Amino acid sequence: MNTKPKPAAGGSSGGPTLKRVLGLPSLVAFGLTSMGILSVVAVYGAGTEISDGHLPAAYLAALVAMLFTAHSYGQMARHVPVTGGAYAYASRAFGHPVGFLVGWAMMLDYLFLPMVNFLLFGLYLNSLLPGIPPQLAVLLCLLAVGVFSVIGVGWIKRMNFVVVSASVAVILVFVVLAILNAPKLSLENVVRPLSLGDGGIAPVMAAAAIVAFAFLGFDGVSTLSEEARNPKRDIPRGIILSTLFAGLGYTLFSVAGSLIAPEWRTIQNLDAAGTELMQAAGGDVLMVVFVVVNLGGLVLCGTAAQMSVSRVIYAMGRDGILPSVLARLQPRFRTPYVAALAVSAVSLVALFITLEQAVFMINFGALIAFAVVNLATIKVLFFDLRKRGGVGILRNLVLPLLGFASIAWLWTSLAWFTYLLGAAWLAVGVVVLVLRRSKAGNQLALDFDDAVTSHAVTSHAATGGDATPGSDETGGSTPSQSAEGAGIR
Repeated sequence: MNTKPKPAAGGSSGGPTLKRVLGLPSLVAFGLTSMGILSVVAVYGAGTEISDGHLPAAYLAALVAMLFTAHSYGQMARHVPVTGGAYAYASRAFGHPVGFLVGWAMMLDYLFLPMVNFLLFGLYLNSLLPGIPPQLAVLLCLLAVGVFSVIGVGWIKRMNFVVVSASVAVILVFVVLAILNAPKLSLENVVRPLSLGDGGIAPVMAAAAIVAFAFLGFDGVSTLSEEARNPKRDIPRGIILSTLFAGLGYTLFSVAGSLIAPEWRTIQNLDAAGTELMQAAGGDVLMVVFVVVNLGGLVLCGTAAQMSVSRVIYAMGRDGILPSVLARLQPRFRTPYVAALAVSAVSLVALFITLEQAVFMINFGALIAFAVVNLATIKVLFFDLRKRGGVGILRNLVLPLLGFASIAWLWTSLAWFTYLLGAAWLAVGVVVLVLRRSKAGNQLALDFDDAVTSHAVTSHAATGGDATPGSDETGGSTPSQSAEGAGIR
């Protein structure tokens, strides 16, 4: 059998490659946009009710849990600096079949995450301009996201900064007005929602399992490794910082919400608690500004999600797991335009489903990816690269185990319908893998990293040390050396 790697369309050495234009600020902005800073309002009512008014404490618990998994993503990004995210990491750790199934599960998350944003855009725009039907608004948002996904990260990073800045400004204005207009401002009212209530820890942890899904999207930063100028340094930092900043923003907003509405049972419509809180703090002006900024955020959040899934599909096409046409890059913008347009075509499903149905589809894929990345960190770093000296045990074993345990805990919050849909999706993935594997062979885009790791382990055995040659924390060659082997710049 011919084992020579086949040049992927649009992604081979000598052909167009993804454009390296992203620095750390752009990556953090992308992560924040992917999560949606103002998404805190979507679960405010449900989270407050479940936690019995202690939503800030639930957000802090969820933040700690998600930081463990963000740490694992960061560790793997240093050692597998290629596009694909969890798909690439699982392939590196457990082999290409497992990697494909993880990538397939991720697609369930990433394909429906843009649809959630499209549907929310339709609902919000219709509430602001009742004359525009929600389905027309969904279609307009879908088309805009499709265009943005093709023109690439160079354009989107500028828009991300604008929307992130506007979202932060809205939250800060809301916090200030909530303090000024709070009916009963006191230190006790600030601290109370951050502590445990009469029900103890159970209501807070139950709410944390729900609000943790507001953090979905931070992993999208890991799919931009081939578009970051210094991926081994900036991708891990971008993942951690965007998760941390989002968690602190969510907590700050929920504290302010508890000040403006100290008795949560007085909120008339918990499903629309965000707009009600904005109106209570700043009147109609702040509410309208919030809706407008949120509309912009939904467009870019959908774009970030679509860009993430298109890069996973691009990596699979380049690897031969999916048709190679999906690995073609647009010559001018050097973006995976075929994959992006394919995602836009699939997203037309948003015209025929409900928001609840789309949300059901997201959670399964995200948690599969999170769990496997934690295990991949242990497999690659602790066992393969034997990074066990000094703080290695903490970084590469203890923290990933805590991350895996926190994700296992989140599984308990999923509805049975989610498990059923997820199992059916994975079954389809197995069929696709069986049909495509004979055509793909064994040569994937991650082969260069396998060689690096093999060299590192061999050198370790020869020297008896903990460090790997040519690396302090990367476990292999320099980014430029690795890039040459992968056919990326």
